[in-house]
Amino acid sequence: MQGHHARLRSIPSFRPALPASRPAAARHARRDGFAVRLRRRIRAYTSVEFLSTHIPGTTGPGQERLLLVNGSQVVGQVRYQLCPPCAHGVITAITLSEPFRDTGLGTRALSHLRARHPGTAWQSTTSTDVEDDLLLRMRIPALASPPSCPHLLA
Repeated sequence: MQGHHARLRSIPSFRPALPASRPAAARHARRDGFAVRLRRRIRAYTSVEFLSTHIPGTTGPGQERLLLVNGSQVVGQVRYQLCPPCAHGVITAITLSEPFRDTGLGTRALSHLRARHPGTAWQSTTSTDVEDDLLLRMRIPALASPPSCPHLLA
């Protein structure tokens, strides 16, 4: 019996049976979810542009907005106050539309602010959980009270 291996044919396979409630397409759901998230992240990094604007109706240093634009649609914004004489900046609000939330776009926007205004000490007055997590990862401290800069209070 050369070349033949002994195989037991009477022993059933030990694979657990699939539950009847499990849908047939669930095996591929994870891969599709990963692919969708990857496409969103690539789109966020390639097609989203940053536009900095001064908020109309305000005077003096300050009230500015970083718009995150995808094509002709605004998909997010970062509102901040900037005082160049004191080298102090305060982030007042971060907004991202739902499809772009977990793409790293918030991190990229805050990194863009740091690169655009080097030497500026950034702090935050935002209060939502999503923003708190982002600001914690970016090491931007939260302020419990309004900023101490006399230029920003005017």
